[in-house]
Amino acid sequence: MSTGRQVLFPVSHKGLNPSEITIAELLKEQGYATACIGKWHLGDQLPFLPTRQGFDYYYGIPYSNDMDRDYCPLPIMENEEVILAPVSHDSLTFRYTKKTLEFIRKNKEQPFFIYLAHNMTHNPLDASPGFKGKSRNGIYGDATEELDWSMGEIFATLREEGLDENTWVIFTSDNGADERFGGSNFPLRGQKGTTYEGGFRVPCLMRWPAGIPGGQVTEAVVTAMDLLPTIAYYCGAEIPQDRIIDGHSVAGLLEGKQLQSPTEVFYYYQKQQLQAIRWGDWKYHLQLDERIIGPHFPDTESGEERLYNLQEDISETVNLLEQYPDIVAHFQRLVREVREDMGDWEFEGKNIRPAGIIDEPFPRLLNN
Repeated sequence: MSTGRQVLFPVSHKGLNPSEITIAELLKEQGYATACIGKWHLGDQLPFLPTRQGFDYYYGIPYSNDMDRDYCPLPIMENEEVILAPVSHDSLTFRYTKKTLEFIRKNKEQPFFIYLAHNMTHNPLDASPGFKGKSRNGIYGDATEELDWSMGEIFATLREEGLDENTWVIFTSDNGADERFGGSNFPLRGQKGTTYEGGFRVPCLMRWPAGIPGGQVTEAVVTAMDLLPTIAYYCGAEIPQDRIIDGHSVAGLLEGKQLQSPTEVFYYYQKQQLQAIRWGDWKYHLQLDERIIGPHFPDTESGEERLYNLQEDISETVNLLEQYPDIVAHFQRLVREVREDMGDWEFEGKNIRPAGIIDEPFPRLLNN
């Protein structure tokens, strides 16, 4: 379950509770070298850093790259020390790629796990001089093309080191594109910060020649929460039994042995507010007096109750609420259940686990 469900800013009192078990912690028990490179947005204080959450190595910004502050210039950290502040945005993709290649080469003789979280294409957008001004989609396109270069360098290194066949590469995003800066979610409605499909549905590409058949395409919906149990399945790690794990192994989907997602219902939250639910092909938007939109967006979304069939109407344009009262009633039962389980905006659900808390946080500064 979510431990905080809110954006963490620099010098936050909150972070990922140290008692939580990460993918990195599971894999360390299996003999993996582990690295987190790039954006870490689960708390910038020492108890919450990647090095305290199962990662042998960390290099990156301990929050979002739009959180440069006068009291805390945007820092690059290596392990638990700030090594540069402020860091220039145009260098980030190159820096992260370089460190990723170094970690691969250093640990090529043993199993390794790298969580590479690029800051691009998050605003403020930028790209290194070799890519800036080269695309037809402005700085958004430049940054995207540099990400493409980055993946090419990673694949080339895996081939050079003889690791290509048995390395599992997963490429995905945390939310839909921000259309204000050059991204597009067409034909999906909405964008980052909304609970339309354009805000939540993202592509996921996976490559593991020795483990999963190539050339497969599926429209089955999975979530990032499914990665922990799926990785545990393939690596022989034991899934924690003393807590609720919301994800499911999707190994059957990856191997072409099943067509449907193991998850039946998907819940769409925005800043702690339950706004929509998906069940099968159906998507239900709750009736809300005030619909919270992401932090950079005006509250222009309608708060009325709506029902869409995503198989027939992927753009969420035709409200079928009055035609299917039985389906609406089913969704309303799901709303009551999930509010009791996970909470909603102003109250906590019974199964929410607490965030980590520190009493006296301090800025991540050089020599701190």
